Amino acid sequence: MDISFFNMLHDDNIIDTQELTNIELQVRKPESVYWDLRTLLYLGIVLFTSAIGIIIYKNIDTIGHTAMLIIIAALDALCFYYCIRNAKGYSNNKVESPGIWYDYILLLASLLLLIFIGYLQFQYTFFGSSWGLALFIPMVILFITAYYFDHLGILSIAITNLAAWAGISITPARILKENDFSNSQTIYAGLATGVVLVAVSFVSTRKKIKPHFAFSYKNFGEHILFISLIALMAYFNNIYLLSFLLLAIMSFLFFKDAIKEKSFYFLVITLLYAYIGLSYAVTESLFKFSSDVGAFYLVIIYFIASGIGLIRLFIHYNKTLKHNASL
Repeated sequence: MDISFFNMLHDDNIIDTQELTNIELQVRKPESVYWDLRTLLYLGIVLFTSAIGIIIYKNIDTIGHTAMLIIIAALDALCFYYCIRNAKGYSNNKVESPGIWYDYILLLASLLLLIFIGYLQFQYTFFGSSWGLALFIPMVILFITAYYFDHLGILSIAITNLAAWAGISITPARILKENDFSNSQTIYAGLATGVVLVAVSFVSTRKKIKPHFAFSYKNFGEHILFISLIALMAYFNNIYLLSFLLLAIMSFLFFKDAIKEKSFYFLVITLLYAYIGLSYAVTESLFKFSSDVGAFYLVIIYFIASGIGLIRLFIHYNKTLKHNASL
């Protein structure tokens, strides 16, 4: 930024000396590239592990499966050795990273571990037909790694593995697309996983065991639990009102918790999932007890009125939570 322009404004008495001083301080203030570097490093790790997969695919006949496994295992062991040697040790509280490269080498080690075990099982069926064991073992290692080295990124990968082991895909946006929710076992797996994750979040905060991990557990848990409850309504269509009652109870509990924690994010997702469940119940009820044409118009009226009400609710609680946060 050219400071001479502001000097000219000062000379013309358009801005005073204090304002010019403030501008000069802002101009001279160094620009932080912390998050830019972190993003680039994370991207580099993802690209590196992707490149390993491409190399395996294109050169497997030349290199050989055993040689490739040895290379991956050696790289993984080297990364874990570096992290163990530089680790500050376990603590129930947050542990600061020893250095800028530490987190990314640890992330690389965890991803290489997944590649190694997945490759070992796929090529040699090391665990036989027990594919669940091939997910369970790396899941346990990843949870231990996340807690010992205090790494939120690896915790997210471990939670992903937990959900995969339970029989579902973790990403909420992909759950409805890629999972067979016509299968009741998938729904039950989702409900159990969601409850466990939310419970662990509560215990982490209450017992002060890595309380900064609680958000990740709660975030994954609520999404999985609510989507599974909505799927439960659709699967057991003949008793959808009973499923909706369960959804309403869970929504009320999470809503109270969001207000208590002053978390607008959790309040929004709770109200959105509750609204989806309510809309499903209302639509089903209207089409069951009204004529097709009459139900259609009532549904339109419902969505217009409820949509406006939901937006006003978001605005109200956004202002309320911001006001309380400033007290």
